Amino acid sequence: RMLTRTPSVVAQVFLLLSVVLVIAIAVIQINQQQILSPGLKYGIVLDAGSSRTTVYVYEWPAEKENNTGVVSQTFKCSVKGPGISSYGSSPGALAKPLDDCLNKVKERIPVHLHKNTSVYLGATAGMRLLRLQNESAANEVLASIQSYFRAQPFEFRGAQIITGPEEGVYGWITANYLMGNFLERNLWRTWVHPYRKETMGALDLGGASTQISFIPKDPEEHLNSTLQVKLYGYNYNVYTHSYQCYGRDEAEKRLLALLLQKSKTSANVDNPCYPQNYNTALTMKDFFGSLCTQSLRPANYYPNQPVNFHGTGDPGLCQEMVSLLFNLTACRDREDCPFNGIHQPKVKGNFVAFSGFYYTIHALNLSGQFSLDDFNSSMWFFCSQSWAQLQFMLPKFEEIYARSYCFSANFIYYLLVHGYNFNAETWPQIHFQKEVGNSSIGWSLGYMLSLTNMIPAEGKLIQLPLKPSLFAGLLIFLTATALLCLLFLVYLCVVSHQQKNVPRVEHVFIPE
Repeated sequence: RMLTRTPSVVAQVFLLLSVVLVIAIAVIQINQQQILSPGLKYGIVLDAGSSRTTVYVYEWPAEKENNTGVVSQTFKCSVKGPGISSYGSSPGALAKPLDDCLNKVKERIPVHLHKNTSVYLGATAGMRLLRLQNESAANEVLASIQSYFRAQPFEFRGAQIITGPEEGVYGWITANYLMGNFLERNLWRTWVHPYRKETMGALDLGGASTQISFIPKDPEEHLNSTLQVKLYGYNYNVYTHSYQCYGRDEAEKRLLALLLQKSKTSANVDNPCYPQNYNTALTMKDFFGSLCTQSLRPANYYPNQPVNFHGTGDPGLCQEMVSLLFNLTACRDREDCPFNGIHQPKVKGNFVAFSGFYYTIHALNLSGQFSLDDFNSSMWFFCSQSWAQLQFMLPKFEEIYARSYCFSANFIYYLLVHGYNFNAETWPQIHFQKEVGNSSIGWSLGYMLSLTNMIPAEGKLIQLPLKPSLFAGLLIFLTATALLCLLFLVYLCVVSHQQKNVPRVEHVFIPE
């Protein structure tokens, strides 16, 4: 009996050991596998706006989420000098200002990845205007950029002039992406689509155009005026409109043209939107040279003729002049048509206002969200200051911007309240902000996200602690050992059972 017990104990120990080892090896193999991501991919977007060009560097893991990369901004550089549309007459001069930023970009991206890094240049309203005004000059500027990038180590994917609706939708994508409205990490640290999360509307104010984009209450009713966007496997119907000549700089040129029209003399003109005691001399070309003011040009237009503007700092009169920039009668009281005869559904939900909106609000010493009353009182106070006082009030003082903040504030008020129909109740739903985390809100990230749909994903390379052949061999050996032990134990069990039954049977047949 002792003899049968010993093999049984040994078999049980071996069985237990085999099972424990199989589980242990499997757990180690699964948990210790190192996912060697193919690393990071990089993309470069040049946002060629009407007043400046900004270079953004984005990176994302080479394996992607549902056909759209999980992208973040790692570097930003402002190109010195004006926007590319100013180089219409000297396209060759573009290279030098670009060099400074591109050299910094080369240091940021590992050298071995340069040739696989895509570069995209998107030009906005400044170039849209130049193309309308002088198509060959616009083409020469783009050709000059093409030849510049051919000499760079990156993979240049072309310079294009993007449309107003594209600019609007890309800005909307950026804002919602950064706010986590498309993707969020769950408890298991994986990316998932947020449950019932509302998207935000986007308000963008550039130098030559302004955009509004949001998902209307009933997107089906507005199918003609919405664009369908597919991101992370979901469809969104976004209403978007871009107003050409309603960018901050072009709107101000139109204001100066109107002031000159209404003035008794063309040599000295009062400007109620400039601060008290501020004087500047501009040439007629400075404001009449644009396509947006062409229809306002006087009969005796001499491009180099100087005009002296004198600031009177009169908030009431400034607002009155700004109202003339909007055609509010074209709609004839139709509710879904705020201005310029353009169809627009009723604004809904939260909005984020960035670019020019943010910079003006920042100058008024406001931030984030606030009431319409707060905005109006800050604007009134700011517009009543003299030029000398302003120099102490602004966080960063640059003449060209400082003189125009009062105009910008009035223009923003008119655009949002009379243009887009925000009111005292819906105004606090607008968040004025420049970035989320370290990423700027603007159209370029949305552009990059849409373009990463075309960048093929690379698979994960999984490195395991045990080589697959060794892992499989060990598993087979241990499983076989466990099975043999189990069979041996079953055999011992059966033999032992039979031995117990034999004496009982003999007892029954013993004669008396």
